[in-house]
Amino acid sequence: MANIVMPKFGLTMTEGLIAAWHRRPGETFQKGDILFEVETEKVTNEVEAPGDGRLDAILHGEGSVVPVGEPIARAAFEDETSGVSTESGGGASSSQASAAEEPRRGLDAPSARKLMAEHNIDPASMAGSGRDGRVMKGDVLRVVATPLARRIARDEGIDLDEVSGTGPRGRIKAGDVLAVQQANASTTAKNAETAGAPEGIMAPDAVRLATARRVQAAKRDIPHFYVGKHVNVGPLGELRTSLNGGKAARQKISVTHLLVKAIGLALARHPALNRIWLPEGIMPLAGIGVGIVTETPDGLRIPIVNDADHLPLDTLASACGTLLERARAGRLQSADVSGGTISISNVGMFGADSLTPIINPPQAMILGVGAEQQTFRPDAQGQPALRQEINLTLAADHRLIDGADAARFLATLAELIENPLELLRAPVASGSLQPRNAA
Repeated sequence: MANIVMPKFGLTMTEGLIAAWHRRPGETFQKGDILFEVETEKVTNEVEAPGDGRLDAILHGEGSVVPVGEPIARAAFEDETSGVSTESGGGASSSQASAAEEPRRGLDAPSARKLMAEHNIDPASMAGSGRDGRVMKGDVLRVVATPLARRIARDEGIDLDEVSGTGPRGRIKAGDVLAVQQANASTTAKNAETAGAPEGIMAPDAVRLATARRVQAAKRDIPHFYVGKHVNVGPLGELRTSLNGGKAARQKISVTHLLVKAIGLALARHPALNRIWLPEGIMPLAGIGVGIVTETPDGLRIPIVNDADHLPLDTLASACGTLLERARAGRLQSADVSGGTISISNVGMFGADSLTPIINPPQAMILGVGAEQQTFRPDAQGQPALRQEINLTLAADHRLIDGADAARFLATLAELIENPLELLRAPVASGSLQPRNAA
């Protein structure tokens, strides 16, 4: 018998929420089958069986928050019993278990049976919370609600029985739970107003509350400092126009794509900055990843473009498009948000002149980008020349990075933006004019 433990997704994960079990005790599984789902702060992860076997016992049920490495279930694996079938030791097969439970299924709550029929849910797959394993309506609702909806309901203390799903075939979505939460908050506010509370006080919704907790912790725990620079973005715009001007149907390049590439190349020239701060100490990162702060219906998400220094622009732009699409659809995977020591937050599209951003832990830096502005600067002869500029503000973690290092990094980034043909070439390591993969 082997323990199944809470896995670790990402460097900073310390605990996970068991969102769903896909097997019940006594049921068999094959290698690659989904055993359970784990929700972390960033995404929902499906955990596959590492081999053929049988689930013996569930130690932590759905909705449990369990530390990383703690056993959450026990299972018998065929390769651990020297070829002995997982049915040995007195365990019943899944078919036998289903047959034995068939008489009990008539005792499931009528509302639960109706929901299971509407959503094509096998009653044998349900873990009942009622007497003698009786499946109740709430048990089914935990399955037909999305993971994010379940998490919000749990955090806000909302009974899913009170929520009407608007998704396909009545599936409960995050917005459905938030609607109930907001209705409850409105009622609470009205009651508070009646009791003499200040007018206009509103309770934050779950998404805003989660964001507030995260940025509050980041601002409290990370010693931020900032360096800024006005950068001539005219040459970058000319390169973008040239790249997008061909008649061939190719991936369109945006300013953000070019900035992500420039950040990757700048970090390749300053490899000592490619590290993060963890409770255990400082961890250098092998590859270069750049996060993109993305606005989604469920709040801000930061997918990571890995190998940003090496990816050709077309490939990088395609990768960015895929990641942003997943983020906005709520389909980011653990690998999509892992890695990287820096992110970019571009508010220029909203007309903001500049942004002083907050670092996304465990990353060490974040770059705020403002809107393009026309301004006069002296040329080589001292005469006024009209330029297109953007304001860059780099926030850095002072535990890892000193002011001079941040200023050098920002100067390198500005040089790449103002001489953008470098973005079309291979990265150059610090102190060398040769590509990193050169002999």
